[in-house]
Amino acid sequence: MRLLAALATLLFLVGTSTGASAHAALISVEPASGSILASAPRAVELRFNEAVVPGAIQLIDGAARARDDARVTVSGESISVAMPPDLPQGTAVVSYRVISQDGHPVAGSVIFSVGAPTATQPPANPDGRLNALIWLSRIGVYLGLFVGVGGVFFGRWIAWSMTGMSLPRTALLVGLPSTVVSLGVLGLDLLGLPLASFMTMAPWTIAFATSAGPALLVAIAAMLLALMALGRAWYARALAAIAFAGVGLSLAMTGHAATASPETLTRPAVFVHGLAVAFWIGALAPLAALLSKPNPAVLPLLNRFSRIAVPVVAALALTGLLLAVIQLEEPRALVETSYGLILSVKLALVLSLLALAALNRYRLTPALAKDHAAAPVLKRSILLECGVALGILAVVAGWRFTPPPRTIIPETPLAIHIHTDKAMFQVLVSPGRAGVDDFVLQLMTGEAAPLQAKEATLTLSLPERGVEPMEREAELGPDGYWHVRKVELPFAGRWHMRIDALVTDFEKITLEDDLEVAPR
Repeated sequence: MRLLAALATLLFLVGTSTGASAHAALISVEPASGSILASAPRAVELRFNEAVVPGAIQLIDGAARARDDARVTVSGESISVAMPPDLPQGTAVVSYRVISQDGHPVAGSVIFSVGAPTATQPPANPDGRLNALIWLSRIGVYLGLFVGVGGVFFGRWIAWSMTGMSLPRTALLVGLPSTVVSLGVLGLDLLGLPLASFMTMAPWTIAFATSAGPALLVAIAAMLLALMALGRAWYARALAAIAFAGVGLSLAMTGHAATASPETLTRPAVFVHGLAVAFWIGALAPLAALLSKPNPAVLPLLNRFSRIAVPVVAALALTGLLLAVIQLEEPRALVETSYGLILSVKLALVLSLLALAALNRYRLTPALAKDHAAAPVLKRSILLECGVALGILAVVAGWRFTPPPRTIIPETPLAIHIHTDKAMFQVLVSPGRAGVDDFVLQLMTGEAAPLQAKEATLTLSLPERGVEPMEREAELGPDGYWHVRKVELPFAGRWHMRIDALVTDFEKITLEDDLEVAPR
């Protein structure tokens, strides 16, 4: 146990020296997505909330051609995509796939038009089979770590017997290839490559360049050590302890939870949480096997496991609560986000697992002490725990595809720039989608000086859908900008916008342009 304490201390020190990182999010784009420009921009500038590594950046021009002559440069949180000089008119798409510091890919597209918009579309989503393989391989990794390594640790340190190791051995044999596959499909996902590229070098190279690569190597090492601990060597218990510590270490090296700020708190919490899960789930299969042929040693083992499990479950609950609070930030995210919904399902399954554990501890184990005929009932209850635990692992594997609420940054507002010799109007539309939007108007003279206006009016229409002009008065805010709040835009499409600025009682400046409203 001193070895475990030393590894936990080392992990704490590593967390202390690591800079804060999180799931990357795009916070600004220049030119703004949806912009209609008179001429092609020199570059498209993407700025994220943290430093990122470019995976795949693709430009599709207005003629719907994929271009390979767009130069990409990276500077910390910013990525610049230089446009080729012969970019034709029409709608262009810059599709990006970058790698955040937690090892997860972040993908999206920036759409802008040079001249009149055309029907260019973003690249298609990745093959659904890849996502299915990512999910299945992640479940395999969890089986190897929690059922396999956790089961071997239980046998060596709690049961002092290797009876019932068939399922942990099988889990390890499933977990090892699953971890290798997980590395490969991670690289495919990061680069946006198809399954056919699995055997090429590119996905493996990029996977090892992320924090997930070394973490999965630690997971492989932990499983190999656990397999060795199944033997009869005198140092088998030490191998089982090191493998057990490797479970927590591999989980604490990467992922949404481990890289949340402050890492001095979240990384040790993930470490302890992972060990607690491995202890609990790893014990279930060996206990069920021991109850198949009950003997006088089973009851003392159950009591010993039950005593140790109480503080372990407490640690599991406390660290889980801490990580959930950090990831969700506010209670409503539990039901309003995909991440929160997965957490809600996990919590429901965990509560049922706790109910079964309480039944085993307070009803079925005492019944076994009175009559060994109660063993089959206790075994069925433990097997039911195994099924619930497998469901939890399957649900948690879905977090791979859902960023936590703390990383979700509001979408970049739609920006429209209208410029004549007499005046310049900058308009921000948030969120720029069909539904309820807020408009911010910045009025300037032709020389970019603030334009003093007595009143401003925004008029919107969508002739193609039969929406006649809707006029709304703007209000001057304390920030010096004119605001039009809660404008109902019922349809996506190309809306016509007119802004009237009354400069004096006898002079009104009117500028007009179109804005592309995205679907909700």
